Amino acid sequence: MTIISNDPSWWPLINSHIISSYFIVVASVAVIYNWARAFGQEVELIWKQNWSLMTVLYLTVRYIGIIYAGMNIQMTLQIIPLKDAGCLYMYFALYWTMWLLIAILGVIMIARLYAMYQRSRKVLILLVVVFTAINVANIVMVAINMKYISAEQVILSGTYQCVVENPRILSIISWILMAVWEFFTLCLAVWIALKHFRELRQHSASGFIRDCFTVLMKTHMSYFASFVAVFCFTLGYFSPTMGNDPYSPKILIYFGFLEVFVTVQSAVLGPRLILGVREYHAKSIIDIDAGPGLMSIAFQECVHVSTSNSV
Repeated sequence: MTIISNDPSWWPLINSHIISSYFIVVASVAVIYNWARAFGQEVELIWKQNWSLMTVLYLTVRYIGIIYAGMNIQMTLQIIPLKDAGCLYMYFALYWTMWLLIAILGVIMIARLYAMYQRSRKVLILLVVVFTAINVANIVMVAINMKYISAEQVILSGTYQCVVENPRILSIISWILMAVWEFFTLCLAVWIALKHFRELRQHSASGFIRDCFTVLMKTHMSYFASFVAVFCFTLGYFSPTMGNDPYSPKILIYFGFLEVFVTVQSAVLGPRLILGVREYHAKSIIDIDAGPGLMSIAFQECVHVSTSNSV
């Protein structure tokens, strides 16, 4: 049932809504601005190239990220006023969209590591098994968590707001599982990069291959660093030391920064995992979609080093 009131006792909730909306709008505008700024590159490196799985993954994570930003603005500013059911369904849509983005980014990470390990089937099976186990657990917990989420529309002194109550315990477990996955993939990426760097010292024409791994590790490290920031902010937000007053400026500003980091990590740095590599290949006059596989044969040649050791 929609609550309508002009009672001054609601001002703490109104102020909290205003503070939160600033951060959400900033994060959403950053996603849209990044897309607009990189659209020229996207046309040249994505749309005009031969289509592959990585093309589909890039477009999916890029445009779902933009849709998420748009829904977040609608949920916060209510350009189109919502009712109680609308608030709940919109929150569910945001909830599942974020987890969908995270899952797609996991698939992109699997493709990158599969290529870095020279298309090793053992590594692919290991990654798929770990990724599937973690995501099945997350889906189960998210589905259970949804049973305890409630939302209602309130109109306070002319401001439209969706007030959502969401239990925290299952959310923090999901984030811990995602941290395990991110750390696992980082360890695999660092190990194979160091291995190849050692082998490349024995080859005279190794500059290009070394540069390929440098680009891969730079994009991976920036993405991982953003995830660490998100994870630390999430732990802090769920910490008992944060207090129980949901309207305190401390909690609101903290949650605002968390929202910015989450959105930027998934919808800005996520697409860069693919676009950054394609940009390097374009500069090196290599067709990244020249062959089959999760990534191109050109990329496989980039990371391939002749060695008697099996990966």
